[in-house]
Parts: sequence; C-alpha cells; structure tokens
Amino acid sequence: MRLLPGTPYPLGATWDGQGVNFALFSEHATKVELCLFDAPADRVERVCVPLTERTDQIWHGYLPDVGPGQLYGYRVYGPWSPAEGHRFNPAKVVLDPWTRAIGRPMAWDTALFGYAPGGDPDGTADPTDSAPFAPLGAVLDPAFDWQDDRAPRTPWPRTVIYELHVKGMTALHPLVPPADRGKFLGLAAEPVIKHLIDLGVTAVELMPVHAHADEWQLLQQGRVNYWGYNTIAFFAPDPRFASTALAPTAVTEFKTMVRALHAAGLEVILDVVYNHSAEGDHQGPTIWFRGIDNRVYYHVDPENPARYRDFTGCGNTLNTGTPKMLQLLMDSLRYWVEEMHVDGFRFDLASALARDSGQFSRLSSFFDVLAQDPVIGRVKLIAEPWDVGEGGYQVGGFPPGWSEWNGKYRDTVRRFWRGDPGMLPELATRLSGSSDLYGWLARRPQASINFVTSHDGFTVADLVAYNEKHNEANGEENRDGDNNNLSWNCGAEGPTDDAEIVALRRRQQRNFLLTLFVSIGVPMVSGGDEIGRTQAGNNNAYCQDNTLSWTSWDLDDERAALLTFVQALGRMRASEPVLERRTFLGGRRAGGADVLWLTPDGGEMTNEHWAEAERRALGMLLDGDAVPEVNAAGVQRGGDTLLILLNGGAEEVVWQLPPSDDRPWEPLISTADARPSLADDGLTCRIPGRAAAILRRRRAKV
Repeated sequence: MRLLPGTPYPLGATWDGQGVNFALFSEHATKVELCLFDAPADRVERVCVPLTERTDQIWHGYLPDVGPGQLYGYRVYGPWSPAEGHRFNPAKVVLDPWTRAIGRPMAWDTALFGYAPGGDPDGTADPTDSAPFAPLGAVLDPAFDWQDDRAPRTPWPRTVIYELHVKGMTALHPLVPPADRGKFLGLAAEPVIKHLIDLGVTAVELMPVHAHADEWQLLQQGRVNYWGYNTIAFFAPDPRFASTALAPTAVTEFKTMVRALHAAGLEVILDVVYNHSAEGDHQGPTIWFRGIDNRVYYHVDPENPARYRDFTGCGNTLNTGTPKMLQLLMDSLRYWVEEMHVDGFRFDLASALARDSGQFSRLSSFFDVLAQDPVIGRVKLIAEPWDVGEGGYQVGGFPPGWSEWNGKYRDTVRRFWRGDPGMLPELATRLSGSSDLYGWLARRPQASINFVTSHDGFTVADLVAYNEKHNEANGEENRDGDNNNLSWNCGAEGPTDDAEIVALRRRQQRNFLLTLFVSIGVPMVSGGDEIGRTQAGNNNAYCQDNTLSWTSWDLDDERAALLTFVQALGRMRASEPVLERRTFLGGRRAGGADVLWLTPDGGEMTNEHWAEAERRALGMLLDGDAVPEVNAAGVQRGGDTLLILLNGGAEEVVWQLPPSDDRPWEPLISTADARPSLADDGLTCRIPGRAAAILRRRRAKV
C-alpha cells in the first residue's frame, strides 16, 4: 500500500479523483493506524497503515491506490489511564468522527468495551479485538446531480413546521411504493408531499437522521432506539433509512429526498444531537471519541477524570469548550448545508452545548462561533432550550439569531384547555408571541416555536384521552417518561364508547390545533396529529419501532374530518397577514390597536377581568388594517381582521360581536360545528362549552 504524506485538512477521508487523503485529530495519541477493510463481512482488516505524519495534532496520510467505497476505521494508541481521563485501546477499531458515510453499522458485542467484560471500567484495558463488530466508515464520492436545486428560503413569519420521523411517516402509507416506505425516498413520494402542502406546511423537521447505535440494554430486551437520539456519526445519514446498506446509498437517497422536497417549496430541518454520543458513561463501549481522545471530546469531571459530567441524562456530554469539538460541530453543520442542502437545524438539549465550563452561558464559544459563520448564519437555527443539568431550563435565554421550542407556550395552552383556573393572562401572552420571553435584544416573534405536542410526550389524540402515561410496553414498569403531562382524559381513561366523551375529545383536539395556528410565532405540528395518531397513552415511545409509533393512514370518517379541519387551518393561516407578523403586537396605542382582548359582552378586558381566576373565555381581535409592517416591495401590509373566540369553560357562551360597520363578520372555522354559529342579525355568536371559533371581517377595498 503506497502511502504519501497527505495533508492535515480537511479532516476525514477525502476523495480527490485520484486518491484519498485521511486525517484524524488526536491530541494525546502516541500512534495512529488506518485500518482498511475489503467488505462489511470482514472480521479483520486487510491492512493497517501507520499514519506517520502528524501536523498540529492531526495524523494524516494520502493513499493513491484507494478510492470511493473503501471501508476503514482506526486503531489509536495512547495511555490507558482512566484516572487521568485517557481510555486509549488499540485493540478497538474506532470510527472516524468526520466520516461521510457508514460502510458497516455497529454489531453489538462485548468486544466493543475497552475493559474486560464484567470487569472494572477503570481497571486494565481489554485486549479483545473489536474489528469484527466495530462500525466502519466508507470513502465517499460526493458527486450528485442536484438539477438546479434551490433552497426555498421561506421567511420565518410564513413558516409552518411539521415534525416527523422518517420511518414512522411512511412505513404504513398505502400510496408510497412498498420499497420506499420508511425510507428517505418515501418522503419524496408525491402523495406524501401533497399531504404536507395541503396542510400549509412549509418545512419538515426530521427527527435524527445521523447514523446512530441502539443501546445494549434495549437490544437485550428485543427493542431498538427508534427515535435515534444516540449518534455515532455527525456527517453520515443513517443506513436504516436507505433502500440498501451499501455505503453511498443513504447519501444519494437523502439528497434525492431533499431535491424533491425543495422542488415542492418545502424546507428540510434536521434534528441534530450534538450534546452527547452513543458511547454512554464510563461503562459504555469504545466506538469513536472515547478511543480517539476521551479528554478532548467529552466533558470529563475535573475532580475525577474517570467520570463524565452528564448534563444530558445519557451518560456523557460533548465538550464544546474545546476547539476541535467545536470544529467538528461546525464542519458537520456546514457539510449538511453545503453538500446535503438542508435548510436548518433543531438542536437537541441545546443548553448542554453552551456549557463551556459547566455553566450555561449566552457568551459561550458555541454561540460565538455560530453567530459569525457565513454559512450557518443564513439557515434556520432552533434550540430545544433545556438540558438536565443545573440551570439548564433556558426558554427565552438564547441569543438573537435563535428560535426556541417554547415549552411555556405548550404548558399554557394545555392548562387552559384542561380547564385550569387563572390562565387568561398568560394565555394572551403566549397567543401574541411571548414577548415576555423573546422581546429582548431585538428578538422577534419568530423566536417562539409554538407547539402543543412533539415526538416527546403525548400525541394530541392521547392528550385528550389519558390522564396518566401508559408506558408499560417500554419494559421499564412505567417508570420512564414525564409524569407531568398537563393532560385531561375528558372523563374516561383511554378508549371509550361514551358518545359525549368521544365528541368532547374530538372538539378538544381541534381546540389545540386551532389555538396553535392562530398564535403569533412559528407553529409546529407533530406528525400524525392532523389525523388523530395515537400511541395508546405511551408518552415516551423512543423504543417502539412498530405500529404503536408509525402513522396509520387508514382514515375513518372522524380522522378524515380532522384532516379536513387542519387543512382549513393551514389555508387560513397562509392567507391572513395578521398571523404572519415580523414584530410583536403593540396593543392599544394612539390612533388604534393591532390587538384587542375582549370579553363575551363585547367589551375590552380590564385589570379586574384579567384577575378573575374562574374566567375562561377570551376573545382576541387582530386588526388587519393595523399591521405596522411593509412587504418586500415596501408596500404597507394589511389584510382581513380576525376575531378568535376561545371558550375553555364547560358552559356555552353567547358572544356579543364588535361593531363591523358595512363589513359583516363572516363565520370561518369552528371546533364545535362546521362553521361558527352566528345569530341571524350577525350581532352575536354562540360558542359551546370547550370550543373555539374564528370569524373574519374582510379588508376594506382600497
């Protein structure tokens, strides 16, 4: 095997059309060997090539006789000294953190552990060779015909996000070709794209598609990590979403999916897990970082370097306070934008990424690096603004340029429709964009990603059918998952034949979805909620790769009617400028008001009204003639005036409508009936108990 010096950059394996440059960073290694495998079934490498060149702590070499498709891994030599945070073990073949493709998935075996099976993780190193079981990278030829693909670049105020799992979305879809179901190509199918467009969706947020590993304990129980929040490669799409396990296939089919979604005007946002890796705590396997340079890539406990600082609840936390860890994340993000054409990222447990020295800080190097990057600065950045460490709940705490999953929005809307007292003041704040959280340092309503449900927790259908979680299928005796669901079963736990309860649940689902679509900010729908997807009360279905998690497309009359309702909400939001605000509502000001908060008698809410804990009806009037914004052409934006009536109480409310001059109020959408029930004179509107309605007054013709 001919070996030339090569270069330290770019990191990873780079095909230049004639040969491959390999480069691996390790600060504390004493020797690095590149291991080349001929086929996925090989139990040992064909050759080990020592990388004798080392530049700025990067080990590198150029192989002119190697090309695309080559499978490879590394053996990294260095001290086995857990007490100092070092866990080098050259008996373990480790995966290149910069690999662009997975050539062979990991196969669990005790040989993957750096210490003797059943022994002390801080004891002697285990000499068993992990080569037969280790995940392998593959050299990639990135060539692809993008066919003039262009990013939709949907403005934030017009964005509607649909969170989905690549497999779960299409595994049961009858109109998707069988070979494509559950795959990247399934999302590119015309019926799936049409479904998204008909909902008014502008962006899909894909749950993790980076290659991942299933946890050892799950496999022992006959389960897998279905959600995929257990990453082993930050550049490589997961082969489980490809039609074959061959290395280039997942990359090619991911790009094909993006190209098809972009052609339909849909953006692609990736849910990325840069906060921890699949190696777990000190008792976990040696797959990549642990065996390459444990101290550099992970937050080790400064008082006991044999242990990790765990801000994620997953055993370890990646150390974004080190330059090379930051470079890895930035290289990965830029790769997905420039080479894979994605349009944004949702960062899982994002607070953990901003802990340079253990404490969350808006001044962390992670935020600084992203803010100045010319590539990442132009895409959508969304934070899950919490982790499990001290001070980790940071809703409203991220800097400008970020949007956040608004957990306070979720909780407020759930409490209101559950019937909790005293919710109107906070409900009004959440409906109007959460300026209390995001109105600092020139942040805008787009900072609030409004959601009622997500992959993590109950579906909307379960939110109105269960008071308690039912996670027995996960094999943890129902101990896993959040106990605080803020749900209400409407009078019976789980399925029921009681017609009144069924009707109430149907109405409550619509209430949640209507509230979501009329709120200022960016709505996010959890995949399947629009057709009543249920997980039978399981609020932590991370290990359920089966029909419990997959979306069923077998629609009865009730589910089809819900779909029609959500499609109407999507059309309404897309056509009403008052819901697409770039700035926060100002309320009553000299010369008018862009929003009025109304009581059922038609008057404005007073301080006394807001203080009434048992008051559960609220009207929100959004004046289409009072939008203080201009469009891209500099023309004053305006539109119809909307009146949103929310009745969270059990009794019917007859609403006195505001004067409408010569433009009468038109019934638009109701959660209780086909349309809001207006009196013949058009002066009042009947809102049944636990129901909502939208009325419209057309914009005056200019």
